[in-house]
Amino acid sequence: MKRMIIFCMLFFCSTMVLTAASPRTLKYKQIQKKITDLESMVKDKDAELLHTPESLVEGCLSTAVSCFKKGVQKLQPASSQENAAFAKAIRIVSKFTYRDSGEHCESTCESYEKKTPKEFLKGFANLMQ
Repeated sequence: MKRMIIFCMLFFCSTMVLTAASPRTLKYKQIQKKITDLESMVKDKDAELLHTPESLVEGCLSTAVSCFKKGVQKLQPASSQENAAFAKAIRIVSKFTYRDSGEHCESTCESYEKKTPKEFLKGFANLMQ
């Protein structure tokens, strides 16, 4: 009987470990959700246009991530009522990091086309996928 209970416990624990999402995956999902939340909170009219990386090459992902992180800091809330939630979302999105592959990228942030804040956030969401 004891063996059966121990076997069942080991089986249960091992299946839980295998089905649990990695911390990195959970962090990416949280950041994607905050980007989606920001799309509804961000000021889009009369706002500064932001350099939005698109059609990224593998070696330029690090540059694109740094461009998005710089651009996120320039976003403004649409209304003052959303200020606390907006600030929290910005803080979470700003924590996104990408390990550089070591390749050198010719592109700079300024080489990308400027777009509205909502288009900028859609581009960032596409990068996260």
